[in-house]
Amino acid sequence: MLPSKRSAGADGGQPKRPKVGESPPAAAASNGTRNGAPPAIDEDLHSRQLAVYGRETMRRLFASDVLVSGLNGLGAEIAKNLALAGVRSVTVHDVKDVDMWDLSGNFFLSEQDIGKNRALACISKLQELNNAVLVSALTEELTKEHLSKFQAVIFTDISLDKAYEFDDYCHSHQPPISFIKAEVCGLFGSVFCDFGPEFTVLDVDGEDPHTGIIASISNDSPAMVSCVDDERLEFQDGDLVVFSEVQGMEKLNDGKPRKVKNARPFSFSIEEDTGSYGVYTKGGIVTKVKEPKVLRFKSLRDAMKDPGDFLLSDFSKFERSPVIHLAFQALDNFRKEHGRYPTAGCEQDAQSFLKFVADINEASIDSKQEKIDEKLLRHFASGSRAVLNPMAAMFGGIVGQEVVKACSGKFHPLYQFFYFDSVESLPTYQLDPQDLKPSNSRYDAQISVFGSKLQKKLQDANIFIVGSGALGCEFLKNLALMGVSCSSKSKLTITDDDVIEKSNLSRQFLFRDWNIGQAKSTVAAAAARAINPSLQIDALQNRACPDTENVFHDTFWDGLDVVINALDNVNARMYMDMRCLYFQKPLLESGTLGAKCNTQIVIPHLTENYGASRDPPEKQAPMCTVHSFPHNIDHCLTWARSEFEGLLEKIPNEVNSFLSNPTQYAAAMRKAGDAQARELLERVSECLGKERCITFEDCITWARLRYAQMFCLPLLYYFLYEIYY
Repeated sequence: MLPSKRSAGADGGQPKRPKVGESPPAAAASNGTRNGAPPAIDEDLHSRQLAVYGRETMRRLFASDVLVSGLNGLGAEIAKNLALAGVRSVTVHDVKDVDMWDLSGNFFLSEQDIGKNRALACISKLQELNNAVLVSALTEELTKEHLSKFQAVIFTDISLDKAYEFDDYCHSHQPPISFIKAEVCGLFGSVFCDFGPEFTVLDVDGEDPHTGIIASISNDSPAMVSCVDDERLEFQDGDLVVFSEVQGMEKLNDGKPRKVKNARPFSFSIEEDTGSYGVYTKGGIVTKVKEPKVLRFKSLRDAMKDPGDFLLSDFSKFERSPVIHLAFQALDNFRKEHGRYPTAGCEQDAQSFLKFVADINEASIDSKQEKIDEKLLRHFASGSRAVLNPMAAMFGGIVGQEVVKACSGKFHPLYQFFYFDSVESLPTYQLDPQDLKPSNSRYDAQISVFGSKLQKKLQDANIFIVGSGALGCEFLKNLALMGVSCSSKSKLTITDDDVIEKSNLSRQFLFRDWNIGQAKSTVAAAAARAINPSLQIDALQNRACPDTENVFHDTFWDGLDVVINALDNVNARMYMDMRCLYFQKPLLESGTLGAKCNTQIVIPHLTENYGASRDPPEKQAPMCTVHSFPHNIDHCLTWARSEFEGLLEKIPNEVNSFLSNPTQYAAAMRKAGDAQARELLERVSECLGKERCITFEDCITWARLRYAQMFCLPLLYYFLYEIYY
């Protein structure tokens, strides 16, 4: 969380803040497309996405038009993620008006929006997230003709019959339109994906292809390829590989994929006679070819009858997905008959819902469930109307990623149903039906699931969030919507010593371009308070570390109920874990890396703490190899970092130590008396002698000579060696 000070926008002045509802400039609205040319990628804004997706994927994404139908909490999360990702356009559709329950899940809405159309109430704030995305709203009933304009359509609030109709159209359309149906009902959620009869996944995992550095190739049939033995090969029999930079057997550099056989840790064979290819001399890289994968999706109508295997997120709930599959169908039947959701805590509605489940199960011939968890189904029915923000945030992220997959062909999509539940989040005590009744507050949806007693505890909680980057913004939004720290005797403290940069705007959604250069914590706190004016929040710009224990003192820690980490480095995590361990405070720990993430819940006396387990150390090349024979990119990077730290950090620090106290420094070196101490003294002597830089011009001269020494002379020696031998 080292701050990179920035006080102005990209043009040298403060970026101009657009008026609410103002349309984006024409060039921005078209994502930079001019005269049919590929859309330009704003590398300052999308640097992180470029690193994960690559340019080709980003170009496909930037050329995609997406429809999001149903602006409840889930629809708002999906639309937000798509706007941040940078699709060409997002069209939001809804025919319903905002009511009090929507304020529990949709962070775009406020009490002033009650009675307005949900899509129209969200559109101006959605546009603020990314002016390069064209945002529009539809408020009329959808028809199949509307869908033909989009590459992907998402529905979050639709009847099953209407979903069948729209999916049949999308499935048979040429080219197919990617169809996603997602739903959140209390502590239960579902996603269904149909990307057409034949969908090609260009890159299944998004990882860099496995490579090996060639040591030798035999002149045989089949030919044996041996690689350097510092890293095991990740090839298997049947894999396809291509060769490059091979010297002596240049015919192998033709880019033709060749099949691997007899794969071993450091060698493999190819079914090819290399006897006439000449003698292998040196060099060469072998790279695994990533083959496209074709998926054949079933339509929703067919998949509902024969769902196949469900994607599991929790192997302890192996038999739960088929039951939830029945529950969502039964809910559709209940709504069709009664015109509403089951009432929370209502026994009569629960019985009616259970009957629908039983009837659907009896009618299921091939997938009939012998045993049905009635208690689970009662929980489902009771909370089915509520779109809880934490569930909406989770499924909004999943569906947003599925849209990226559908539009780009990168990463393997969900195939086809995914169900999730979090019933373990319910209170351990028996909930009183009276405790679930709405009170005409913005928290009614949450109360219908957890009860008013737990809601009161959440509102009185004292929370400490460390970091207000991508994760910190999400946590703040979630807590504000949940009503955490929203009573007069509670407080949410957030701290971050960083400032907002342009690259933050593609994922840290509480910030806008006019906030560049401002403190993250201050801006995030103000945005969270705008979501829920009752939020009691205090924003600080202090780093959580030993130097600030006068700020985060014992009294501060004693008053906390929960600590939430939103950090980006291990050292800060270890420090926070140590403090939570000392003060016996629960810690919510999480992190992201590209498309991957992790989370850990630390409860005193119940779970292990963050520092109790460590990741295995990364494999490092021996320094003798790095300095004498660096033969792969990792070696070169390690060498470069070693040189950088030595020249610009280690040696200057040694010089400063000597200048601050020459006598003490000399005594320490004499006491050490080893070769390393002698080398340090020689380097200090050089820095203060012949390499001493007095002026800026001296620094330039030193850098130019160092460049020549490191790169020009070795290159000259290499050419002379090639000519001579």
